[in-house]
Amino acid sequence: MTPASSSDRIIIFDTTLRDGEQSPGASMTVAQKVQIAETLEAMGVDVIEAGFPIASEGDFEAVFRIAERVRDSVVCGLARAAYGDIDRAAEALEPAARKRIHTFISTSPLHMKFKLQMEPEQVHERVVDSVTRARRYTDDVEWSCEDGSRTEHAFLFRCVESAIKAGATTINIPDTVGYAYPEEFADLIRLIRDNVPNIDKAVLSVHCHNDLGLAVANSLRAVQAGARQIECTINGIGERAGNCALEEAVMAIRTRQDLLPYQSRIVTKDIMKASRLVGAVTGFAVQPNKAIVGANAFAHESGIHQDGMLKNAETYEIMRPEDIGLTKSNLVMGKHSGRHAFKTKLKELGYDLGDNALNEAFVRFKRLADKKKDVWDEDLIALVDDEIASESQLVRFVRLRVACGSDVRPNADLTLGVEDEEKRAEAEGDGPVDATFNAIKQLYPHHAKLALFQISAVTEGTDAQAIVTVRLEEDGRTVDGQSADTDTLVASAKAYIAALNKLLTKRARTAPAALSA
Repeated sequence: MTPASSSDRIIIFDTTLRDGEQSPGASMTVAQKVQIAETLEAMGVDVIEAGFPIASEGDFEAVFRIAERVRDSVVCGLARAAYGDIDRAAEALEPAARKRIHTFISTSPLHMKFKLQMEPEQVHERVVDSVTRARRYTDDVEWSCEDGSRTEHAFLFRCVESAIKAGATTINIPDTVGYAYPEEFADLIRLIRDNVPNIDKAVLSVHCHNDLGLAVANSLRAVQAGARQIECTINGIGERAGNCALEEAVMAIRTRQDLLPYQSRIVTKDIMKASRLVGAVTGFAVQPNKAIVGANAFAHESGIHQDGMLKNAETYEIMRPEDIGLTKSNLVMGKHSGRHAFKTKLKELGYDLGDNALNEAFVRFKRLADKKKDVWDEDLIALVDDEIASESQLVRFVRLRVACGSDVRPNADLTLGVEDEEKRAEAEGDGPVDATFNAIKQLYPHHAKLALFQISAVTEGTDAQAIVTVRLEEDGRTVDGQSADTDTLVASAKAYIAALNKLLTKRARTAPAALSA
């Protein structure tokens, strides 16, 4: 990839599948990762960080399968500054048409002393050795200085220069703990450009976390200071408070060309599609007031605002909703709607399903339409997302009947599919939801703790679908499950089962220590 230090082209490096999955509860199956990777590729993402191959067999398989499928985007694998990590990443990336190995090591005094327990000279030697090793497998090598924003400048300049001499073609400066302030971070990028003699031979990249809510601001100021790659995630998911949100950075550049005269390859009309897919797969609901992709991002309730919008949309909207893939609902779906209208509506909403998936979704739509008078866009999104999230489940919901009331001890009669066999159990509880969850525990015994139970309505009205989010915790593992249904108890059972399936998948994973960026 040609260094872009003097161009207006911004490389978008998406790490949803790696750093994003490190969010507590955001684990994904291999099939779901492949689906997200294909969506990112179609969206125009330049580099897809597909995972950390040495972390587990599941991570290795995901990177390998993405490397087989993705042809246009660069597929990247993360590796610590260790030969075993780098060799494993190279093995996973072997089928890729375009591959990158991303290797990193901490360089701040705090991390070197307490995390690595290494002297600066030892770290510097690892930098050279790791990049040299990675170059044996590919000409596209990225090197990151973990906790770069808190690294002593002289040592940082030296490590960057040595990494480029060893063959790194991208140098990434992470604000690992989200500590930097925008102008301070921009100054750091300028200092690197002014004090590293061979910096023109590499693309300068930034990876900002959002602990102080400054990830997007830091990334954009870094671009103005000379960085030409932004590392980001869909919906801003990631460790702790998350990462720079791809949709926010991209739309800021598109909207403020007067201050940010740069270009990216991102097809912005696919932003909502990617956002909804990641939300459905991870179970992380997007907050209503989230910039760009939140439900309220283009909603106007104030009378003054509504009056202005009716006269000229630009009075209160600095972007067009159509630019990110939103459409105004002119076609309300109902029980008399046909397959063609259903397919057309899904395409408008950003879903292009295959024949089998379309048929299954249409059946679910008809069932929903029998329960609701009108089926709105949000209902269809919840319906399709619920189907996506339920793929590859080891435990399946079959049926549920609940008895409850003011003079009845709540009782749940539940049937699940477990290992290709249907099993039924009855259980009581302090309420109908508690009884349902107790029945699940009877059918699939486990010791996970319920850490979150949250209900929200998709649309208004008593016939609205409920979206339920369930978070389970077990031995330091955290997973989220989400489901939607007009019956809140059914949605609750499905959300719990979705979380349980993620937990079963995650049990087999044992990620190495010191994973970050």
